[in-house]
Amino acid sequence: MKKKSFKSHEDLAIFELAFDTAMTIYELTKKFPIEERYSLTDQIRRSSRSVCANLAEAWRKRRYKAAFIAKLNDCEAEASETQVWIKFAVKCGYIEINQAREIYSTYNKVLCGLVNMINNSAQWTIGE
Repeated sequence: MKKKSFKSHEDLAIFELAFDTAMTIYELTKKFPIEERYSLTDQIRRSSRSVCANLAEAWRKRRYKAAFIAKLNDCEAEASETQVWIKFAVKCGYIEINQAREIYSTYNKVLCGLVNMINNSAQWTIGE
């Protein structure tokens, strides 16, 4: 699809995937121990939500290729950070391995989409 098919960041499949996965993480982290409230729980929630927030910001910065790519790079970093927190959650026994694999795999799809957008930024930017 061309960029003209999209009216907002919410129209992007990658945004929907990241948003739904962040909500899954939110639900899973409700069961984390109370002592993790200000550490692992907070970190994994923040990074997963940040993927979506940075993608929304990137969408609004499409007039400037460098700004657009910079925000997508931030999305990449947050998605990768979320994968690290998922691994910690498994090692600590807070998430079942099969659930973690599914979430980790979803973030690999998100990362693939982000890299594709970065590598083909001319298709997404408006201006310059």
